[in-house]
Amino acid sequence: MQALRGAFTVFVLGLNTLVVALSLVLPALLKLVVPLAAVRRLADRALAALASGWVAVNNAWIAAVHPGARWDVQGLDGLDPRGWYLVSSNHQTWVDILVLQRVFHGRIPFLKFFLKRELIWVPVIGLAWWALDFPFMSRGKSKGALQKDLETTRRACEKFKRIPTSVMNFVEGTRATPAKRAKDKSPYQHLLRPKIGGLSVALATMGEQFQALLDVTIVYPHGTPTFWDLLCGRLDAVIVRVLPRGIPAELVGVEHAAERAHVVKLGRWVEQQWKEKDRLIGELLRETGLPDAAQGGSRPSDQGAARETRAA
Repeated sequence: MQALRGAFTVFVLGLNTLVVALSLVLPALLKLVVPLAAVRRLADRALAALASGWVAVNNAWIAAVHPGARWDVQGLDGLDPRGWYLVSSNHQTWVDILVLQRVFHGRIPFLKFFLKRELIWVPVIGLAWWALDFPFMSRGKSKGALQKDLETTRRACEKFKRIPTSVMNFVEGTRATPAKRAKDKSPYQHLLRPKIGGLSVALATMGEQFQALLDVTIVYPHGTPTFWDLLCGRLDAVIVRVLPRGIPAELVGVEHAAERAHVVKLGRWVEQQWKEKDRLIGELLRETGLPDAAQGGSRPSDQGAARETRAA
């Protein structure tokens, strides 16, 4: 039954993505070939509405296949759907993306991610990302590569000044797992070491425009779900905490983005947030009556299935 439900939701998600991605092409091309400001504003509104509709459909099927799921969300009061935000979150699973979109839908503008340049060639989705002006970065480690990313992203972010935008960044750079934390020799119990490259570029190019950094903590109290768990209706509880933070003026601006002193200041600011986030995850897990180790581990149902298999 769950497999059948998963297959159906895959079909709904795929159809929703295909229809919206193809619908984005016309307004995106119109914005590209007609340089008039009024035409571009109209195209931007159409693109934002289509993207919002895609999220709304996803939220509908998530609600339908998880009727008993507990969503414990705090910190959304006072957010502006017509504002500009930089969003930072811990990252454990691809489910995080749909959780963030569900939580913030209608409360802040559609989330846009910094993406690797190669992802523009992903069928259908790459086309949608291009149409929605997602910033594509080379993410090189050299100073020259950083300067190139700054220039590319500055041009992309100029477009964001015309329409309210939320820029999303997973500071860990990849999905955190116990194995990755061990390999990374992370000093945190629940998190990987933060990587500040994406934040640095975002603050350098748009820092003065962001109203706040939204520091998001996502906890799955019964174990980290896979994307297939989400599709099959096995997401039973989600805890989300949102903390708006003011952005220090000294961390904003292009001219110092590649300087060592700037990198050190930004790193300390993020590391302090990471220490607080690590403590918060532990507290939230203890409140549910589960050990801290549950974060990032297998779902209890999966562990039970494994025990049954071994017993057999």
